[in-house]
Amino acid sequence: MNYSSLVTAVQDYVENVFSTTDINTIIAQAEQRIYNSVQLPNLRKNVTGATVANNKYLSCPNDFLSPYSMAVVDPTTNEYLYLLNKDVNFIREAYPNPSSTGKPRHYAIFGPTVSSGTITNELSFILGPTPDLGYVVELHYYYYPESIVTANNTWLSENFDSALLYGSIREAYIFLKGEPDMVAAVDKMYNEAMALLKQLGDAKDRQDAYRSGQVRYPVK
Repeated sequence: MNYSSLVTAVQDYVENVFSTTDINTIIAQAEQRIYNSVQLPNLRKNVTGATVANNKYLSCPNDFLSPYSMAVVDPTTNEYLYLLNKDVNFIREAYPNPSSTGKPRHYAIFGPTVSSGTITNELSFILGPTPDLGYVVELHYYYYPESIVTANNTWLSENFDSALLYGSIREAYIFLKGEPDMVAAVDKMYNEAMALLKQLGDAKDRQDAYRSGQVRYPVK
């Protein structure tokens, strides 16, 4: 299902033609709800960066939502050391002297980045202890993939279009202040599609037959 076919299907279901602005908002809201309800592998991104010696702060990517993992790479051995995620209070108490440096072992989301004295909308990390070297940092994190509104096709629209379709129809009925029974009926279909999607993203994508065995249902 591409953008055009999704728009047509939604408008056919609710028997209403939306403006481009309104239908794009409806679809984007449905995507956001889905992406915050299930942890799909395509919501993760991997980037590399570098620490600066004697600087305990590290900027987050512009599209960062939440961390999945962070590792520093030892420049002499090329070994990965995965950092433990803590909060700022822990970092401050465990490493009270910012001038005491070493290989980072913990990190926390610190808050907005300050650029040229101006607080931005982007987040930053605080590391503990303060890096003593310029370490390569590998960050896996969650982000919103490009919307079908601008991409025309997405992983979700090509692999699990039922969730996107019913999610968009649900948002469309809410926008139109539709009859409660119709909203409830669509909500039921949406929840059934999301249950299947969660089986994929939160279960099947996190195991294999070697580690977990094959799926078995009891025979009655």
